[in-house]
Amino acid sequence: MRLAAAFLLYSAILAGQSTSKNPLVDTSKGIYAVAKNDILKSADKIPDNLWSYQPTPQVRTIGQLFAHVADGQYEFCGSAVQDKNAAKDLEKTVKTKEEIMAAVKTAFAYFDAEYAKMTDASATEVVPFFGRQSTRLGIMDYNIAHTVEH
Repeated sequence: MRLAAAFLLYSAILAGQSTSKNPLVDTSKGIYAVAKNDILKSADKIPDNLWSYQPTPQVRTIGQLFAHVADGQYEFCGSAVQDKNAAKDLEKTVKTKEEIMAAVKTAFAYFDAEYAKMTDASATEVVPFFGRQSTRLGIMDYNIAHTVEH
């Protein structure tokens, strides 16, 4: 299993190192695609009756967890592109599996659209991020780490 995951990640990295005009962004996009695919496939495997499951009162329900991942797409990408209206607070507003998965797919589409506009030159621009300065691509990559974490 680990070998297969490593191969997929390596393939994503190699895909970004082609003759692209934007190898930095394309490499990041390839790794993001793996994370996005993992989230979508995981959601498909969870039965409807478990979306409200909450192991302890201190942690999110499964549904809230996926809504949180969707929120992250807007929060991090919005920071990277300086879209002050990106935040959605989906974790508190969407409840059913259908609503949550529609929100997740829309959030990924937002992220995909902004990635599509990014060039290596714009990716290296420095913008504010959580009280610090970061490159736009660094913020996009931070989102990948956040998505994979969940």
